[in-house]
Amino acid sequence: MTMRRPEELGLRERIYLPGIISGLLVTGGRFWRNLFLHAAHQFGFAASRPAAVTTQYPDARLDYGREYRGSHRLTIGEDGAMKCTACFLCATACPARCINIEAAELGGGRVEKYAVRYEIDTLRCVYCGLCVEACPCDAIRMDTAVHPRIAGFRRGDFIEDKDILMGRSRTMAERGEQSMMDDLLQGYRRAAGANSAL
Repeated sequence: MTMRRPEELGLRERIYLPGIISGLLVTGGRFWRNLFLHAAHQFGFAASRPAAVTTQYPDARLDYGREYRGSHRLTIGEDGAMKCTACFLCATACPARCINIEAAELGGGRVEKYAVRYEIDTLRCVYCGLCVEACPCDAIRMDTAVHPRIAGFRRGDFIEDKDILMGRSRTMAERGEQSMMDDLLQGYRRAAGANSAL
């Protein structure tokens, strides 16, 4: 379909109203169809018809593929210390400038310095994965299969520090990847309960 100049449009196309109405009819028709199909499936009817495409989250969850860029985590070495050497390559590669690192010298050991403070402002992060690609020592990953945190009441709730990022690696090592989503949903329920108590 090619774009036509405004002077080539007919009266019906220029007033926009038929286009808006036809769009609303498509949207409304799919809404009511999905609503009635979902209700019919809940009561055991219309088993031959496919269910509505809506996933009933959090009761039913989509299976994220291995290529999904989930929440960040800082990897931990065999000695229990984080692998980050505070080289600042992840912060340099970040187009949103959401990674803040503060480095300090390490007296003796395998690396010269380490990150005293490592924070990611998830409100600014675009989850592009460039930080993961830039890291030369595989210190940061986005393989948690957990979508970014979306519940919070202050800006500070969305800043993930070194403890949170390393905690994800510990959780994945101890309890598996599925526990990450369970923990996220529990946090949402706690936040909702605290908010309703106010």
